[in-house]
Amino acid sequence: MQVHLQLSQINPKSVIDISGSKSETNRLLLLQALFPEITLDNTSNSDDSEVMIKALKSKEAVIDIHHAGTAMRFLTAYFACAKGTQVTLTGSARMKERPIKILVDALRQLGAQIEYIENEGFPPMKITGKKLTQSKVSLKANVSSQYISALLLIAPKLEKGIEISLEGEITSIPYIKMTLGLLEEIGVKAILSGNQITVTPTPNTQHPIPQKITVESDWSSASYFYSIAALSPIGTEISLSSYKNNSLQGDSALVAIYREFGVTTNFNKNTIVLTKQTQNLTPKTQNLNNTPDIAQTIAVTCFGLGIACHLTGLHTLKIKETDRLEALKTELRKLGANISVTNDSLTLKPSENINSNVAIATYNDHRMAMAFAPLALKVPIVIENAEVVSKSYPDFWNDLENIGFIVN
Repeated sequence: MQVHLQLSQINPKSVIDISGSKSETNRLLLLQALFPEITLDNTSNSDDSEVMIKALKSKEAVIDIHHAGTAMRFLTAYFACAKGTQVTLTGSARMKERPIKILVDALRQLGAQIEYIENEGFPPMKITGKKLTQSKVSLKANVSSQYISALLLIAPKLEKGIEISLEGEITSIPYIKMTLGLLEEIGVKAILSGNQITVTPTPNTQHPIPQKITVESDWSSASYFYSIAALSPIGTEISLSSYKNNSLQGDSALVAIYREFGVTTNFNKNTIVLTKQTQNLTPKTQNLNNTPDIAQTIAVTCFGLGIACHLTGLHTLKIKETDRLEALKTELRKLGANISVTNDSLTLKPSENINSNVAIATYNDHRMAMAFAPLALKVPIVIENAEVVSKSYPDFWNDLENIGFIVN
């Protein structure tokens, strides 16, 4: 499906309700599977979360998680400790190219029985669930935080808990802290001290107090509206709900990052109001080691404003739904950008013109589709395979229409 975005101008004041965070939802779904006493509210309606729900309920011998990388990592850990089960986890062609060896090696250190079916270090895998008797594991700190979170999420059900030693500088630490915060919320003792993480079983971890947890709305989804605000006239307001001032999500760093673009954020109960107050066109330099998922949005925002940027800390983008750095370079160049990338950085030079009616390839990557859409405030643009947004934000195109975008 192609979406043709005509040159648009958004409403001066807009209101959007965004569903629960995919990152929080998928963590809580796994914890709910381990602790049925938990009930959840405002869960994500994303494809990834639907895949998690279906997989956790499945009695099939083969479970296909398609493009859902978070589900692949979390479910690998979950089924490894599900004593008496045997399941094959597989996914899309791209999923079979995404490495999982680091997580599997760590689970094997705990006693897990996991076999690769096709290529060593990659899905699909045959997992035989068993009681994991070991508690100490070490792995490099600069790997995807989802590997670490997968281990932490099953830790409350391990007899001795878990002690994780991380070697080197930790990547995406806010996502690890999110996982630890959710564990604390259900009564599990979880401590991060330096490069050591410890989860200690307590009586509460066997029978936690029944409780309802409300999932905060997704900050990654909010990033596209921050971009829209930055590209809009001064005075534009966009209200988004439901968000917390003390968010567990790393992408809440958007508040500070987009202040540099002249966009302020005001918290009003469970709503944030984004206001374009000034036109700040100074070059931007950001280390996104802790927030790589918003790199595409920031790069496109800078291009749309005609300003330079230098983004670093992007090494994990190479193994996402696509190689996001190369994809950004290719698609921005179509639009007329002067851009270069390395294995962990992106450098964009100022541009005076944006080519119009360019068709943007999305590479089966939801964030490619959504990050480029705000450029319709500057030129008409075409988004190919636009349905890919359902991976994290199924209502995206409807929400754009509701605030004034012309979507055909």
